[in-house]
Amino acid sequence: MSTLTAVTLSDTPFGALADQHRLHNAVLKEPLPREGTFGFRGDIALAFQDQVADEARPPAYSLEQVLAVADAAKGTIPALAGYLHSFEWLKDTADILGGYFVPEGTYVFFVNNIDFLKSYTVALPSGALARILPLDESTVWKEALELASVEKNDVKKMNGAQKLEYVLDQLAATKMDYPAITYEEGVAAMEPVRNRNENRPV
Repeated sequence: MSTLTAVTLSDTPFGALADQHRLHNAVLKEPLPREGTFGFRGDIALAFQDQVADEARPPAYSLEQVLAVADAAKGTIPALAGYLHSFEWLKDTADILGGYFVPEGTYVFFVNNIDFLKSYTVALPSGALARILPLDESTVWKEALELASVEKNDVKKMNGAQKLEYVLDQLAATKMDYPAITYEEGVAAMEPVRNRNENRPV
């Protein structure tokens, strides 16, 4: 009989982020099948609006549609994918999450305002590499499946935690040799932020 204790949110970096009120719109927040790991799907607030008294306001902006796993024993986030509405917010992401990133980790950011035909690698101060890709009018989940060559049928019979672990594992095994640019070069090259509701059916 197993005596393993399931990892809780507070055992991981997600616990610290929750204490800072950064975790929002969670669609999954539970231990993953691999021992000692915990998964999160949702948004991570990058900046907050000024609050008046106890009034609860939504974040000013967030890293959205996050797919992430945390390692409780190491206190790290070894794999994460998410959506940034502006490339410029990569700096906030690095400031807030970079301490949990590891050089050998997998960090994929689908960005609204970069050239649709280009993908980049940006070295973060932590030594981790951020892979920057355009979001092709889809969701991070769909884009991650496509990038990692995962078919919907591959994950059809899995539960939410199993799906997240599998997709992040496949993403980590995916070769992403994109041209290296600096954060400053990315800011200089970024395009105006596109209206995310444009061309969508009403």
